[in-house]
Amino acid sequence: MTLETTTTETPLTDRDQLRLVIAGSVDDGKSTLVGRLLHDTKSILADQFEATLHASQGRGATEFDLALLTDGLRAEREQGITIDVAYRYFATPRRNFVLADTPGHVQYTRNTVTGASTAEAAVVLVDVRNGVSPQTRRHAAVLSLLRVPQVVFAINKMDAVDWSEDRFAAVADEVRALAERVGLEATHIIPVSALTGENVAGPGPDWYAGLPLLEVLEQLPARSTSASEPFRLPVQLVIRPRTPEHPDYRGLAGRVASGSVRVGDTVTAYPSGRSSTVLAIDGATGEVPQAAAGDAVTIRLADELDVGRGEVLATEPVRVTQELDAVVTWLDERPAAPRQRVLVKVGTKTTRALLAAPHAVWHVDDLEWQDSSAPLELNDIGRLRFQLAEPVAVDDYAQLRATGAFVVIDPDTGATLAAGLTGSDLGALAS
Repeated sequence: MTLETTTTETPLTDRDQLRLVIAGSVDDGKSTLVGRLLHDTKSILADQFEATLHASQGRGATEFDLALLTDGLRAEREQGITIDVAYRYFATPRRNFVLADTPGHVQYTRNTVTGASTAEAAVVLVDVRNGVSPQTRRHAAVLSLLRVPQVVFAINKMDAVDWSEDRFAAVADEVRALAERVGLEATHIIPVSALTGENVAGPGPDWYAGLPLLEVLEQLPARSTSASEPFRLPVQLVIRPRTPEHPDYRGLAGRVASGSVRVGDTVTAYPSGRSSTVLAIDGATGEVPQAAAGDAVTIRLADELDVGRGEVLATEPVRVTQELDAVVTWLDERPAAPRQRVLVKVGTKTTRALLAAPHAVWHVDDLEWQDSSAPLELNDIGRLRFQLAEPVAVDDYAQLRATGAFVVIDPDTGATLAAGLTGSDLGALAS
C-alpha cells in the first residue's frame, strides 16, 4: 500500500524526518487539522478518500468531513472525538513527518503523554472563540515537562470570527502568558482555519505577516541526537549462540539511546561499574565501525564481563541510585496509595519499588505547585519519591530524554500506573 505520489524537490530518502504531536482540548479541531494536512499534502489513498466520503455522506454531511480521516475507531466516529493516539505519515517537498493525533478529552490525557513522549515538535490547537482552556493549560504543562523542543500554538476556527485580528491578538496574549508560566521557550503562534485550509498550507489573511502553519513545520529544526549527547545503550539481551561457528561469541544487544560509539572506545556498564573496550560492533548486515542513536546493534567487548539485561553501556558516567525523586503524571483510574508496591522500569531495567506520598501537586487552574500529601488522581502531575529494591542507572531527563524517563507498573496486572521524569531541572514546572 502506497501513498499518492507528489512532485518533490528532494528525494524521499534524503529528506529529514520530524516526529510531531497534535494536542488541544475537545472540539478544538485536531482531527480536522490532521485531515487537512493529509489532504493538502496529497497523502490520502484513493480508497481511503472514497470511504471517508461515503462516511461523511452517511452522517448527513454535505461536504467531505476531514476529521473522519483520522477518527478510525467506531466509538470515535459515533461520538465525534478522538480516543486513541492515531499515527499518520505525510511528506512535503522538504520534510517527512510522523504525526501523532492525540485525544483532547481530559479522560485521555494519558494518551497525550504517550504521543508527546517521543515528539520533536508539537502543535497545540486553541479555539479562538474560547481562548485558553484548562485542558490547554494541562497539555502545555505536559509538553513542558516532556521537554518537547518546539511548540506551535495554532489558533483555530478563525473563520468563525471572520478572521478578527483583534480576537487573535487577545488569544495570542493568553497563549504567551501560559507559555511563560509553564516554561515553554520555543513557541510560534499562528492563526488558522483547519476547516477551510486558510493559513494551513495556503495563504492567510492580509494582516498576518508570518508563514502558514505547514511552512513553519517544514522549517522547525530537527533534534540532533548523535554528535552532541553522551553515548548510552541499555542492554536488552546477552547473545551467546554457542554454535560450532561461534563457540565463544558473547555480545550485548540493544538500541543506542543517545550519542555514538566506535570500535576501540572504552565503555562502562552501569550500575555494576565494570569497564572494557569495544572489540567489535555487529549491525544488521555485519560488522560496522561505529553505531549512533537509533541503531540496533550488538556490541562485543574485549573482556568477559558479567553484564546483562538492565545495565547501561556508557562512555561517560551515569548516575546510579536506589532512590528516585521525580515528577510524574498519574495515568491510572485508581488513585495512588502511600507505600504502594509497584514496579519501576528504567530503560531495560525493571525493579520493585515503594511509592512515597507526593511532595506537591501541579494545579492546572493556578499554574503553580501546591504542597500536598493527598493521593495522586488520574491525570494529576506531582512530585514523588520511589524507594527501589535495586540500584538503577538513570540520567536527568533535562539532559538526556532517552535515559531520564521511566514508567511505573502495577505488579499484579501489568498496567501502566504513571510516567515519570527524573532530575530537578525540568523547566518552570520543577521550580
